[in-house]
Amino acid sequence: MKTTIRTNLVFTPMLLAGLSGCSSVTTVATTVGSSIEHVAERIVHPFSPAPASKPAPAGLDDYKTQVAQHVVQHNPDRTFSGKLPPMLPAIVVLEITVDENGGLQDVAVQRSRDPDASEVALASMRRSTPLPRPQRLALRTGSLTFSETFLFDKDYRFQLRSLAGPQTAD
Repeated sequence: MKTTIRTNLVFTPMLLAGLSGCSSVTTVATTVGSSIEHVAERIVHPFSPAPASKPAPAGLDDYKTQVAQHVVQHNPDRTFSGKLPPMLPAIVVLEITVDENGGLQDVAVQRSRDPDASEVALASMRRSTPLPRPQRLALRTGSLTFSETFLFDKDYRFQLRSLAGPQTAD
C-alpha cells in the first residue's frame, strides 16, 4: 500500500496569512499544519516503536504456557505440531530456574533416558534466552524454578507438554 500525504492544505492558509498580514489566519494555519503533521505521523507510523509487553502471568501454568510459546518461537526447526504419536521415542523433563528478568539461571535434566534428546532440549532452552519475565511469581526469592517436559518424535523434534494436545490412540 502506498501512502501519499498531501500538504497543499497547509500551504494555502499560510500563503493567505502572508498575503493578508492577518495574525488570526497565521494561527489557524499553524494549528492546521501541526494537526495535519500529527495525523500524517500516525498514518506513516501507526504503532509505537516499543515492543508490546506480554501481560503478567496469572499463575505458574500461565507462565509455563508463555515460556513454552517462547521456546517454540525460538526453535521452529526443532518442533512439530499436530497430535502426538502413540509412542514417544524420548521424553525429557527439564528443571528450569529463571531470575526476575527472565534470565536463565540454571537448566538441568530431571528425567531422561536419551542423551541426544536431552541435549536437544537443553540447547533449545539456551537458544530461547531470555525467557519471558515471571513478574510477581519470582518476587519472594528473586527467581522461579519450574519443570517443563519435552515430548520427542522419531526425528528428535519436540512438543512441549504445556502446549501439547492429546496423544493419538493407535
